Amino acid sequence: MSLMPLTAPGPFKKFLLKFHVMGSAPRELWIIYAAYILSNLAYKLGAQGVLPLWLSSDLGYSDVKAGVMVATWAAIMTLVTVMVGSLADALGVRKTFMLGFWVCLVARLVMTFTTFKWVMTAACKRYSNTAQRSVAFSLYYALMNLGYAIGDKIFDLLRGGSGMGELGHWTLPGFGMVLSTYRVLILLSAVFTIPPLILVWLFVREGVEMTEAGVVITPPKAAAKDGRNPIVALWRSCRATAVETGTIFASLWRRPEFYRFLIFMAIVTGVRMIFFQLAYTFPKYGIRELGAGAPFAHLSGMLNSILIVVLVPICGVLTQKISAYRMVTLGSLIAALSVFLIVVPPGWFQALADGWLGNLVVHQWLGVAGPVNPLYLSIFFFIVMLSIGEALYSPRLYEYAAAVAPKGQEASYMALSMLPFFVAKLLVGVSSGWLLAAYCPAVGPRHPEVMWGIIGGMALVTPLGTYLFRKQIQVHEEGRDDSAAQQKPAG
Repeated sequence: MSLMPLTAPGPFKKFLLKFHVMGSAPRELWIIYAAYILSNLAYKLGAQGVLPLWLSSDLGYSDVKAGVMVATWAAIMTLVTVMVGSLADALGVRKTFMLGFWVCLVARLVMTFTTFKWVMTAACKRYSNTAQRSVAFSLYYALMNLGYAIGDKIFDLLRGGSGMGELGHWTLPGFGMVLSTYRVLILLSAVFTIPPLILVWLFVREGVEMTEAGVVITPPKAAAKDGRNPIVALWRSCRATAVETGTIFASLWRRPEFYRFLIFMAIVTGVRMIFFQLAYTFPKYGIRELGAGAPFAHLSGMLNSILIVVLVPICGVLTQKISAYRMVTLGSLIAALSVFLIVVPPGWFQALADGWLGNLVVHQWLGVAGPVNPLYLSIFFFIVMLSIGEALYSPRLYEYAAAVAPKGQEASYMALSMLPFFVAKLLVGVSSGWLLAAYCPAVGPRHPEVMWGIIGGMALVTPLGTYLFRKQIQVHEEGRDDSAAQQKPAG
């Protein structure tokens, strides 16, 4: 008697089963996800997009001066991130999280901002194994954008007619302090920093790591007791951490593959500049082209975030076997070309603006009354195409960094992967003010298509660079059977 063969799962069930590997992940990974949503919400409200508006509206800086201030802040933030990555490897994930959240809370309350995405990325690797990594990093990137989406919603609601208005004011109860719309957004960012601090403090265990054999917990080393003075004990602990930090940092520069890694990340800054421009240039562009209170964050941020939340996990599980190099090349090409959709005349989209799509996007979703400005549709298609490219390449940047990092040096690699962004943020911050003043001023003739053409041209550096330098930047990635990833890199 022959046995009936078991029915093979269908394509959709196979797709869902790819997420099943996450079931064995430790609780720390899910806590990190929750903390990441809240920390990115806080970052969106307290820094990204709000800072240049606050500098010009509340402090009276010109576009160029505000751009320089933003560039200085962003560059210093990135440089500090680079410098303290090895500290995270020496100090441990949990302690670094606690330190980072406290610094963010205090800093946002005094309008000095920071972020620590590199620690989140290192934790994502620490709390997932090879089989889980693509899905883990896809979820990590999707949830980052979920936090951004919520932040964009609050940003537009507070600035809109149903909120405080673009240039509104609110008196803080009990203190008599008058806060502008932008200062209220910054205050909210501080408030949203508190919950992730509590989550990490109460529920993240020290020494947890996800290995191929399962969850392993390494008890922290017992601190040597110093009976003379607690200050002496603290000093000795800090000194030991500093020595270990220096040793880890110095060892990175002796590894040849680390230089290929930096070249790869430097090339990627071309397309990443689009997102810096969306943060620093787009808010003023949106207000000047669409009017005060226009819900442009729904398009530039919220639509992008929603699409990323949906697309990234799908792309992550469907492209698990494809190397980061190939995905970055394809995705960055799509993302770079998307910018040119707002370079072409908005009139090209007039027919769509007057039809059902314009009604759905502008009237129904954005709640804007009256004739539809075709620029809304230009931005809509730009963000859709940008999001598709981003979903393909951006999560792979984090995964690539985690994949090539030696054990115990994950945070160092994540932090130093930000080194090229130090130059990029400095360049974008300064150029954003100059581009706005030259091509999209508050008063006078505007030619924003030239501004975005320059930005799109800079973004094309990434797909061209990854192709031209493919022999230098391709490395073997654990768990990849893609032929390109198996090639021995030159050098």
